[in-house]
Amino acid sequence: MPPRRRPVSDSPAMPRGEEAQGDSLQNFVFYLERECGMSGNTVSAYRTDTKRFLEWHRLNKLGLFSQLPLSAFRDYLKYLHEQNFATTTIARHLVSLKMFFRYLVLEGQLTESVVDLLNSPKLWQYLPKVLSPEKVDELLSAPGPTDRFPLRDRALLCLLYATGCRASEVASLHLNSISLEEGFCRVIGKGDKERLVSLNGVARAALEAYLEHERPLLTTKSGSQVLLVNRSGRGLSRIVIWKLVTKYAQRIGCGEGVSPHTLRHSFATHMLAGGAEIRALQELMGHASIRTTQIYTHVENSRLKAIHKKFHPRG
Repeated sequence: MPPRRRPVSDSPAMPRGEEAQGDSLQNFVFYLERECGMSGNTVSAYRTDTKRFLEWHRLNKLGLFSQLPLSAFRDYLKYLHEQNFATTTIARHLVSLKMFFRYLVLEGQLTESVVDLLNSPKLWQYLPKVLSPEKVDELLSAPGPTDRFPLRDRALLCLLYATGCRASEVASLHLNSISLEEGFCRVIGKGDKERLVSLNGVARAALEAYLEHERPLLTTKSGSQVLLVNRSGRGLSRIVIWKLVTKYAQRIGCGEGVSPHTLRHSFATHMLAGGAEIRALQELMGHASIRTTQIYTHVENSRLKAIHKKFHPRG
């Protein structure tokens, strides 16, 4: 069933023609927040993607949306590819575009959305970067006495790898989200869906050390209930988490491209290598579709092929 159109009284009246296009982004964001009830992160991603398309559309002087041919959207995807966006990022931009133009149809600004005729890029060709178990151990041990908050940073790294959580999910954890005694963590993922993930012994020990020795000093004034905090007692942002992971990855010589998501990918690949079933992995990672989880079977198969080629006498 298509989403209900918002009443006229809920937002400003929509003008027509080029003036309508100028206001379309603001009203689209309003629609995503108020009618679709999407999370802040999802709305932010759709807004950023749509804004990039609108800027490209303006610079190329393509005129009214109703007059755009299918080839214009193909040109835009080609432009994103030429800007060296990852295949997954281009696919997300296409999803954002489809959502935006369906909204314009819903609002009566367009009679149809030709962008729906475009297929998503071949995501199976994308294999995420994965660290070896040995390299992960080295990364988890990277924080040391010369760092400002080594116990917090180690707890962060251990949490990312032990749970396979996204950076945004770890950033939103509170004290009542974890149970060290029971060894689990309650995570709120995309779409506000809750899931439970286990904490291994390494993560539990790292969290205990941080909670006992560093966190009390950081939250003396703020009284924050957020689990991982900065020097002011406020929760770590996704950007800070990304910078911390990058910092320690560079320290151990991991090279470029290591991020919080690398630890998530490594978690999933190592779980499959250890014998985890893909349905269980889907639940642990909070994937809505099994197809998203299946990418890790490609990663593991590629790893096994590389091992076979290296060590088999006829490889």
